[in-house]
Amino acid sequence: MIDAPASAPTEAKASPLGPFRHRAFAVIWTATLVSNIGIWMQNAAAGWLMTTLAPDARTVALVQVAAALPMFLLGLPAGVLADLMDRRRLLIAMESVITALTVAFSFLVGADLVTPMVLVGFILLSSAASASITPSWQAIVPQLVGRKEDLAPAVGLISVSVNISRAVGPALAGVIIGAWSMAAPFGANAVCNLACVAALWWWRPVGAAATELPPESFGHAIVVGLRHARYNAPLRSTLAHATSFFFFASAYWALLPLLARVQIAGGAGTYGLLLGSIGVGAVIGAFVLPRIKALLGPDRVVAAGSAGTAIALVVFALASRPALALAAGAFAGVSWIWVLATLNVSAQQSLPGWVRGRGLAVYTTAAFGAMTAGSLLWGESGAVLGLSGAHGLAALGLLVATVALRGKRLQSGSGPDLTPSMYWPMPVLPDSSDEERGPVLVMVDYRIAATDREAFLRAADRLGAARRRNGIHRWGVFEDATEPGHWVELFLVDSWLEYLRVLKRAARADLQLLEEVKRFQQGGEPRVRRFLG
Repeated sequence: MIDAPASAPTEAKASPLGPFRHRAFAVIWTATLVSNIGIWMQNAAAGWLMTTLAPDARTVALVQVAAALPMFLLGLPAGVLADLMDRRRLLIAMESVITALTVAFSFLVGADLVTPMVLVGFILLSSAASASITPSWQAIVPQLVGRKEDLAPAVGLISVSVNISRAVGPALAGVIIGAWSMAAPFGANAVCNLACVAALWWWRPVGAAATELPPESFGHAIVVGLRHARYNAPLRSTLAHATSFFFFASAYWALLPLLARVQIAGGAGTYGLLLGSIGVGAVIGAFVLPRIKALLGPDRVVAAGSAGTAIALVVFALASRPALALAAGAFAGVSWIWVLATLNVSAQQSLPGWVRGRGLAVYTTAAFGAMTAGSLLWGESGAVLGLSGAHGLAALGLLVATVALRGKRLQSGSGPDLTPSMYWPMPVLPDSSDEERGPVLVMVDYRIAATDREAFLRAADRLGAARRRNGIHRWGVFEDATEPGHWVELFLVDSWLEYLRVLKRAARADLQLLEEVKRFQQGGEPRVRRFLG
């Protein structure tokens, strides 16, 4: 992410349409809008097809489970791919695979060869392909807009794109199914997806800064990504809110086809209208979100969106006519976009560029893991308690969770500066063949006055968290038992190459933490020693 100077406009002052100044963003946003319309046509058709093949709550909920499970299982490996591979090439390859897979399935539907398990299998495969590139799609957003102040509006506009398509796609699916056949929406999705492939072929991103260090191994990159997430407090808060919200909000997504078919006795067109009402509500919510966020701040916006979702779930539970269900859908859409866009921005702004793909993958894994578990639970609850009982239970759970998480703070546009500091010179080994050796033990000596002891330890603890986020492990500070005031900071790194990567990863905010520690130092710079294992 490219950070603006400290005097740059904050998130609240950024223009909602500012990202469209960037041609690459405008082109890819338009292409993904077309593609997303196709996806939502397909999603509506798949949900309705399952109610035709097997109209019971458990089986219908499997559609949502199959859509969310690959995101949960493949999210972190996909994040590693986003950080280690050329994102543009990866996106082109997998979008092409998705197009081919969708064409094949449309022929199966047209030939009347689809069973419930074949449908679930197709959704699993297509979702797995999408999951493999979701972190890459998320990670290229800063490349498309370049400027930090345009990042939050860009995330909001992407959410608008998704929800415009959610409003249009299902309604089109109902029309297409009625006019042609059940297979038509799947074929239309394949055609729409070609827009993404074409836009990605056209786009030529500015290359990342060259590095003389070799890339990380796949397994090590996963470990480092998880370690970063563990010690990134703003990201952990975002994960807590995402897990809670998506677990309970998944109830109406999982049960919506049955609500349309059984509870309000509608047809495919009614189901499409319900999905469309959610999309319309989300579009409206996206346009008012900047003012709401400026007024309330991200934490209260998420709380308001969660409360709104709970209200929508209660109305869904009571709905016996289409009008009431459509009103609940619109209200759910507004609430959904408030929470989703705010959490997405918080996740983006919590992450430095070197681990963006993996960090966003952890966020996606948490969100879709919650969706998967929630869909299973609400499908079972719908079978046991009925649709109204399941919706009511989800509403109650969401309200309780919202109150429990009120102390978890989200990241806003005024967060720490995560631009690489480029402060530390790269130490050179006498023998370059030792670069693969490890572990590396680093010792930093400090001389601290007794009156500064507690303040120094607090600052050192914050620095230790930053070092852990950047890839070190087994960090600690120790005082010399025979020489009071002589402190040693110790930490381990897996190898010399990884130590060099840790130095390169350090952000400007980390440098500020180091300066806080060093101001307690007496008698010059702290002494740094490095030992190879």
